[in-house]
Amino acid sequence: MAVTLADVARLAGVSPATVSRVINDSAKKVNEDLRERVLAAVAQLHYVPNAHAQHVARPRQAAVGVIVHDVSDPYFAEITRGLQRQAGHHGRLLVICNSYREPERELAYVALLRAQQVHALILAGSGYHDDAFTDRLNAELSAYQHSGGRVAVIGRHRLVGSAVLPANEAGAYELGRRILAQGHRRVGVIAGPRTLTTTTDRLTGFRRAFTEAGVEPRVVHADFTRDGGVEATTALLAADPAPTVLVALNDSMAVGALATLRERGVRVPEDMSVTGFDDMPIARDVTPALTTVRLPMVEMGERAMALALGDDPCPRTEPAEATIAWRSSCTAPAG
Repeated sequence: MAVTLADVARLAGVSPATVSRVINDSAKKVNEDLRERVLAAVAQLHYVPNAHAQHVARPRQAAVGVIVHDVSDPYFAEITRGLQRQAGHHGRLLVICNSYREPERELAYVALLRAQQVHALILAGSGYHDDAFTDRLNAELSAYQHSGGRVAVIGRHRLVGSAVLPANEAGAYELGRRILAQGHRRVGVIAGPRTLTTTTDRLTGFRRAFTEAGVEPRVVHADFTRDGGVEATTALLAADPAPTVLVALNDSMAVGALATLRERGVRVPEDMSVTGFDDMPIARDVTPALTTVRLPMVEMGERAMALALGDDPCPRTEPAEATIAWRSSCTAPAG
């Protein structure tokens, strides 16, 4: 027979209401002696609280809603790992939703998570260059905040709440300078969708570095995926003259570039260099190992969750620095 809350109350010698307050961490505090008696009874009886009843009693306390573009993407998988690690420290459950970079789906998930009365909302992923959509999303998030919810975002957004801002532009600028120092002057850039602020920021950093050296890169936009990298690389290989280096704006696209070059018998880095962005785990294991911009993705997830669950309700912004992971996929151009 299942142990009930009443059983715990009888063993602890307290009222069921006191047991409920202890288990649900009620704002109405219980003195320490009674609290210890209740917890001892819970342990002795192996009592497991009813999750539905807890949700009714404290709907905001159990879950944090997380919206990512695609959790199967290694970038978001690493961020989610950080989110889960920090959530575990706070005893929180994550409800993870994939928007697949569809703004309307993202907006629908925010509304759905609001209706579920989650404790906090975290949007992990690029913002959109769409003022009308951003205004609608902001209205939804502002209403959620006014009802007591907390909001945090990862990436550059024009949204309410706290933010963790990866140094996309600065990292791209530094890698661009390093590429130029190798002697490259024919540069192809494999860029993500134009609608995303991440694409804009990374492309801005690279362009700034190349412009300072009088270099005009060829830029091809595609999806932020391996297949997008294949598509963009194929287009850049058709350019005349072909680039001596392919600069991908994320590692998944760089992996697609490496596969395309291998299939065509183009040696990396002897015939053409390749770089990426993010430093996802596979970047060290591909052949050749990928030169890339390293972002602290797990840490970014941890920090966003800490902002969402912290005691300070005032929104604030925290930067996430970028560093260069220089590996064997990029070297001086032949000749």
